Amino acid sequence: MNFWVHKHLKIIFACLQFIFMKKLILSLFLLSLFSSCVSNKQLTYFQGEPVTNEEIRKLNNLPYRLQVNDILYINIKAENKDIVSMFTTSQNNASTSNSGGNLYLNGYSVDRHGNIRMPYIGEVNVLGYTTDETRKKIEEELSTYFKNLEKIFVTVKLQGIQFVITGEIGSPGTINLQQNQVSIIDAVANAGDVNLVGNRQNVTVIRNSLDGVKKYTMDLTKIEVFESENFYIQPNDIIYVPPLKQKSWGTGTSGLQTFTTFVTLFSFITSSILLIKTL
Repeated sequence: MNFWVHKHLKIIFACLQFIFMKKLILSLFLLSLFSSCVSNKQLTYFQGEPVTNEEIRKLNNLPYRLQVNDILYINIKAENKDIVSMFTTSQNNASTSNSGGNLYLNGYSVDRHGNIRMPYIGEVNVLGYTTDETRKKIEEELSTYFKNLEKIFVTVKLQGIQFVITGEIGSPGTINLQQNQVSIIDAVANAGDVNLVGNRQNVTVIRNSLDGVKKYTMDLTKIEVFESENFYIQPNDIIYVPPLKQKSWGTGTSGLQTFTTFVTLFSFITSSILLIKTL
């Protein structure tokens, strides 16, 4: 009698154990499936309806003010080319390439004191000035050598906008775009787009400004990013795309990858249990 009861209790216990393990495994599978996969919402850019913010738009249209390490292109033209040649160097030659390292070698770099150094004129402080204000400062310096300023033409431009982009991005590194304005979208697109496990909802911009180092975050999955006051990046910005939690979990980015990981884990657990029972 005791043997019969013991046998049936053992069977009941085994059944209960099987049901419990089945529910536990199913729960863990569903939890991992829905929590570890990268959702479509995390991958889709510019969700929502456009909004208009006039204050932010005006702020984005304010001219950029020069910072340390900016590189300027300065060109001077006038009827008397011999006098003009006194104030120009090889960087003003139209045949000079403006790509790669030539940007540094052939431009006027703003030093740590906020100055650029020009032939005969000497040092000109441009820190915090716009390119238009810098042009006027150079014209004032040239008035000593030219009787009629109306006959000279001075051009001052940024030698492109250079930035660093790193993290979960297709092609991380230092990029220089020959544009007057570069948006966060331009930056990401030119760096090969965000990887599948990159967090598009928390893109970070680190900026060294006159007020010190500042940090901004932007959500590229929201249409509101176009109205962000930091939509346009500035020269020497550092852009960082952090990873999603799914990368550290290692469970896969798609349903199939997660299922494969789960099956592998389940097979390992089952084999371990069977091995323990046989000991």
